[in-house]
Amino acid sequence: MHFARVVGTVVCTVKVPAWRGHRLLLVQPTDPHGEPQGRTLVAVDLVSAAPGQRVFYVRGREAANALPDPDNPADAAIVGIVDDVRAPAAGRSV
Repeated sequence: MHFARVVGTVVCTVKVPAWRGHRLLLVQPTDPHGEPQGRTLVAVDLVSAAPGQRVFYVRGREAANALPDPDNPADAAIVGIVDDVRAPAAGRSV
């Protein structure tokens, strides 16, 4: 799973039938601390995320499998909203 921040909404007139009822959102990948990492991408929203929220998403086959019809072309799907990130202090193991 990867962290991201929702930065926008994608509007399209025609969607893949398996995506009906789901929004497409523009997300900026981030590191666990919220710092931007890489290029923005479009993800199928499965959790009703809002602009500005931190989310986590899956890519590849896991994204397609997250939808009811696994035979769809999704390459990224938002599967959770991040409430908090806790990491061990530097030098400590989990």
